[in-house]
Amino acid sequence: MENSAEFESMALPHRGEILRAALAMMRNHGDAEDLTQEVYLEAWKSFHRFEPGTNCRAWLFRILLHRLWKRRRTSGRMVFADLAEFPFNNLEAPESVPGTLTDARVIRALENLPWNYREVLRLSDLQELSYREIAGSLNLPLGTVMSRLSRGRAILREQLGAVAESFGIHAGSRMIASRS
Repeated sequence: MENSAEFESMALPHRGEILRAALAMMRNHGDAEDLTQEVYLEAWKSFHRFEPGTNCRAWLFRILLHRLWKRRRTSGRMVFADLAEFPFNNLEAPESVPGTLTDARVIRALENLPWNYREVLRLSDLQELSYREIAGSLNLPLGTVMSRLSRGRAILREQLGAVAESFGIHAGSRMIASRS
């Protein structure tokens, strides 16, 4: 079957990225794998509607987001993550600002963002989709994507500002890496 080979060559190389994005959204490996399977099943069933020459990766992310929204609507819940599973949630926060920026601190800051900003940030900064790809995936105007990305980053800067200050990074300054 010609479609089978074409589907495999275009869609399957993105499976790892789709799984990582699903894991970031679901916070449970089993649920993320299930969601990834749903995405690929839906993609296989609707591959005849895929327009050759367009971005297959963005198309798969759009399916991923639609499946996620459908799950959230049918479950009646907006959050799937059981954050108690993660060890950083069981640690007491230090009284003073830590001297290093930990992954747990960044994850907490990202999770505290409103959902619409968080999803745009994940697609842009973690999945490295272009503004147009994000707009297509989320079915949003390009200006809305840019606005949400800007506002989401501003919120993160505010939440993580104290840590940046401890590194000597001040608002408006840029840290430049020297190349030897």
